[in-house]
Amino acid sequence: MKKGRLTSAIWGFMLTLILLSSGLAIFAIVNLSYSLGDARAINASGSLRMQSYRLMFYANSGSEEAISKITEFENTLHSQALERSLVWYTPQELKDKYLSVIDKWQVMRYYIEHEESRLYAAALKDFVDTIDLFVLETEQYAALKLKILALSQIVGLGIMLLIAFFTVRIAKRKVVKPLQQLMQAADTISQGDFNVEMPKTEYLELSALSSALDSTVKKLASVYQGLEEQVQEKTVALTRANDELTLLYDSLVMLHSSKLNKKTLSEALDALQRHENGVQLRLVIVEDNEVVDIITADNQDEWHHSNEVSVQFPLKFEENNLGYIEVSNNAPFSNQLINNFAIMLARSMVIYSAGEQRQQLAVMEERGVIARELHDSLGQLLSFLKIQVNLLSKELDKTCKSPRAAEQLQEINEGVTTAYVQLRELLSTFRLTIKDPNLGHAIEGMIEQLRGQSDASITLDYKLPPQLLGAHQHIHILQLTREATLNAIKHANAKHIHISCQKVSNEKVVISISDDGIGIDALQERDQHFGLGIMHERASRLSGVVDFGSNSKGGATVTLTFPPEQDPVQPPNG
Repeated sequence: MKKGRLTSAIWGFMLTLILLSSGLAIFAIVNLSYSLGDARAINASGSLRMQSYRLMFYANSGSEEAISKITEFENTLHSQALERSLVWYTPQELKDKYLSVIDKWQVMRYYIEHEESRLYAAALKDFVDTIDLFVLETEQYAALKLKILALSQIVGLGIMLLIAFFTVRIAKRKVVKPLQQLMQAADTISQGDFNVEMPKTEYLELSALSSALDSTVKKLASVYQGLEEQVQEKTVALTRANDELTLLYDSLVMLHSSKLNKKTLSEALDALQRHENGVQLRLVIVEDNEVVDIITADNQDEWHHSNEVSVQFPLKFEENNLGYIEVSNNAPFSNQLINNFAIMLARSMVIYSAGEQRQQLAVMEERGVIARELHDSLGQLLSFLKIQVNLLSKELDKTCKSPRAAEQLQEINEGVTTAYVQLRELLSTFRLTIKDPNLGHAIEGMIEQLRGQSDASITLDYKLPPQLLGAHQHIHILQLTREATLNAIKHANAKHIHISCQKVSNEKVVISISDDGIGIDALQERDQHFGLGIMHERASRLSGVVDFGSNSKGGATVTLTFPPEQDPVQPPNG
């Protein structure tokens, strides 16, 4: 459809109204200009009738006055007002009536000039009737012009009203309605709804405005959609970041508010597994470049390998390599989250190990102080008693010494010697040092010391996972193990000693010291000498029990059974 210009349409309507109103005005002016002499013509024609009657009195006089009246009559008859009846636009009937008056006047003038008063009077009635017909025709012509003027004004006004009515109708349908639709569309757009339909119009200006608004709306919709997508992406990213921070924070609080054992590590790994659905996670703990424990998320006993390549996130803190978190993914996962989790877990393990080490060092330092006090007090006292017993024995040899007294002195001397030996062993136990929170390293260091003091072959099978035992448990286990190994070396005459450290279940740890010595019966006969009671006391402080039995090699096996991560049993007061 060919489109026009709204300005052209408006100009056309306005021009039509202007031309029509101007034409009506011009027609009215022209009509009125031609009607200005109608009154004079009517008056002049009416005066002809009066003058006709007046001339009858001068028809027989022959005086100069009659001539002047004739001249006056003719001046009126041929006046400009009456001669307008002969113009081209005058109706023919009016012309005929006017010419008829002129013709009959010639006859009437003849009668007057020849003083034919009787003939003048006889023709006067006809002459006056002719003048009346002329006056009537003049009046009708004047009335016709007024009617034409009124009718033209009425018709023109009606046409103007009709044009105005159609103009308003067309403007309302083709201009106002599209503008209202554009306003409604603009209001809808202002409320954030860009799904609007622009009105169709046949005018170029409104079409251009509609097209421009439609193009702007599409661009705004595209920009708005892009912004919404960006906001949605940012919201998702912020929500995920918040969830990740919450996970890291909760895991950090959990790791630092409880003992860092396998259960705690498993719970932290399970929380990470729940956050990263669709991936398999496991924690591999390494010590001395050897895998010592594997913790799988969601308490899965087996690691299900998939076709996807697994990714390892190392647990490193400074120079400490504690292991790695292994991820086998069937779905996308957050590398940054798992890497941060690995860093946090490594720091927590190092901090916990450092705390355990400080606690162990504090216990060792306290026991070192006790050892020094015992050495300076009880050790010197026992040495003094031994010297005094020897001096007393020599004095009794010089005098009379009965067999009974000699036997008692021998028993006293042996008792003092035994007490002194036990004191030295106790001091050696107290002076054991743990350089790091790894119990396996501490036992290995203790074994190295004992190997230098004996020819016995001592082997170690250590399979306890890290972070399983507390610092207080390390001390008691180390002392009990050393004491049982010393008993096997010094009192059981063992040649081969095997130390085994195993975790049987989540509630039970078993440590056994087996030898090929003289057997369990000889050990029980010398219970007080070998300090087996002290070993029972240490086991009770671990909330466990120690058993003594024989083995297939003919020697004795000392078995310590206790639960991991139990609070230390405080010694009774007094």
